[in-house]
Amino acid sequence: MGSYQLIKETINPEALNLQGNKCTLRIEARERGDDVESALSKLDSSSSPSFCRNAASRCMASASGTTRLVSLDVFRGLTVVLMILVDNAGGIFPAINHSPWNGLTLADFVMPFFLFMVGVSLGLAYKNLTCRGAASKKAMFRALKLLTLGVFLQGGYFHGINNLTYGVDMYQIRWMGILQRIAIAYFLAAACEIWLRSNEKVNSELSMLKKYQKQWVVVLMLTALYLLLLYGLYVPDWEYQVPIDASSSGKIYTVKCGVRGDTGPACNAVGMIDRNILGIHHLYGRPIYARTEQCSINSPDYGPLPSDAPSWCQAPFDPEGLLSTVMATVSCLIGLQYGHIIVHFKDHKTRLLQWLVPSCCLVAVAVICAICGMHINKVLYSFSYMCFTTGAAGILLAAIYVLVDVYEYGRFTSVLEWMGKHALMIFILVACNIVPLILQGFYWSQPHNNMLTSIGIGSQG
Repeated sequence: MGSYQLIKETINPEALNLQGNKCTLRIEARERGDDVESALSKLDSSSSPSFCRNAASRCMASASGTTRLVSLDVFRGLTVVLMILVDNAGGIFPAINHSPWNGLTLADFVMPFFLFMVGVSLGLAYKNLTCRGAASKKAMFRALKLLTLGVFLQGGYFHGINNLTYGVDMYQIRWMGILQRIAIAYFLAAACEIWLRSNEKVNSELSMLKKYQKQWVVVLMLTALYLLLLYGLYVPDWEYQVPIDASSSGKIYTVKCGVRGDTGPACNAVGMIDRNILGIHHLYGRPIYARTEQCSINSPDYGPLPSDAPSWCQAPFDPEGLLSTVMATVSCLIGLQYGHIIVHFKDHKTRLLQWLVPSCCLVAVAVICAICGMHINKVLYSFSYMCFTTGAAGILLAAIYVLVDVYEYGRFTSVLEWMGKHALMIFILVACNIVPLILQGFYWSQPHNNMLTSIGIGSQG
């Protein structure tokens, strides 16, 4: 919009349902880049009548309301639909289920899309930051709630469809999971947004880069840390026991490694870090690589072990482990920068240009890395995977933005918008077995005679 000298807004109290005389707010922008909303927020409350302060607050609320983008909720809602689709149809159509190891399928876009949108939303949530301490406490409290909820829902307390039990053996509780990863990425991105931005006035792409340059330093540091540990750590031989429990009666398998920089299922640094820090008993017990050709005769679906199956096929492996969460946080931080574009640039063409150019560059970098041998791998959350999925998220956001916010086709996406606003609730009900738990709680005569088994879901075949 450029700079301006003087703005006067005369507010009619009848329109605002307020009493008293009309109040004229005089707002003067002294620096380039100021807008009406920020000027209203700086109104001197000590020298203004209470009516004027109330009017300013209402003006700010109105201004804030107009900046809400429906496309953000639609994006989240579309991701929720994708999650439900792959969770329920992935077993029937393994081709859309998570890739057994290297490669990319429809299901592999769900997690990075959620993380990307967490970052975008943070950029909007903290655009008018007033108290860093209070904002930090709020972010920490929300992250702790997500962590606790994740451990409770995904740690093993609630049953699976074919396992009508409640409670968890603390010796085998799973510490990491989807909500835990989101909580960690959310808190780190929120901390960066709260503490690592300057007072630089944004009126160009370069000035925005200067304002958030410390956040980009964090992105580079996390990426370097991930690559250094993934390709630099030495992975020794290791053992595990089947069944995975405290008993000594299970069969012990030895996995031969003694390598550095391996990105295969058995000897990668991601798994080694989780086994040593979290403990092998606290990892996900149904590893995704059990669907590979080496480990399943029904690959890419789960199935019996081949006669020549390698020793690592039944070893636990957490797809939301510690080191992979480092790179997942980068997805969230890049999403945060896309949110900054919404905050500082109001022109549609400018927003689209600044979304599409870096998104296409990220996809190109991912393709080049994959050609050079850095495989796209969701389980490891490889650098190439982060680049490709984050770039795809940026392109999809731009497409939805054009349809919903530019051409206003929102009436066709109202359901997606609603789902986006209630994404966490839907995830808990659908993806964490809460709905099956409720449905299976009503049975006749025997627990296996319930609503789900009556329609063929969860029946013991």
